[in-house]
Amino acid sequence: MFTALLDANVLVPVSLADTILRAAEKGLFIPRWSATIMRETYDAIAKVHPELTATRRQTRIISMNSSFPDASVAWHMSMIADIELPDPDDRHVVAAARAGHADVIVTHNIKDFPEQTLQQFGLEVVGPDCFLLDMLDLFPKAMLAVIQDQALDTKRPPLSVKDVLESLTKAGAPQFAKDVMERLDQVLA
Repeated sequence: MFTALLDANVLVPVSLADTILRAAEKGLFIPRWSATIMRETYDAIAKVHPELTATRRQTRIISMNSSFPDASVAWHMSMIADIELPDPDDRHVVAAARAGHADVIVTHNIKDFPEQTLQQFGLEVVGPDCFLLDMLDLFPKAMLAVIQDQALDTKRPPLSVKDVLESLTKAGAPQFAKDVMERLDQVLA
C-alpha cells in the first residue's frame, strides 16, 4: 500500500491534518511521521495558536499517535549523514521517510527537498494540494465522503462542507477544495 511521510507543516492546520488523516483512516494510504516531526508540530501549533493550552496541544499529538499506532517511525542520527538538503535541519524528515518505507513526503516546503536528492532514496515530494488531488482522482467517492463526514463531525464551531473547503483553501489545498466543490455540485445537480 502507498505510504506517505507527513511533514509537520501539513499536520499543523487542523482542517488539513483532519482531511489527510481521515483519508488514512479510510485506508487510502499509510501515514508516517516521527517523534521529531510531532515535536515540530506541537511547537508550531503553539506559535500559530498561542491561546491553546499545552494540554490541548498535547492531546492532539496523543490522539494522532493513538489513532495511528504504527505511524511513528524511529530514525537514527547515522541515517542523516548521507542526506544533503538546502536546510540541513530538514534531514530528519528524509530519514524518517526512509525508516518508514515511505513512497512520498507530503510537505508545503517542496523546494527544501530537491528531486535529485530524494531520487537516490526512492522518494518523491508533493505538496498537500497535489497529494489530496491524487487521493481524489484515485478514490473519488471515498474523498468526497471524507469531506462530508468532516463537516458533519465538526461541532465547535459547526462547519458546512463549504466551510471545510474554505479552510482547506487557506491551509494550502485550494485546487483540491475547488475540485471537490465541483464534484459535489455535479452530484447534487
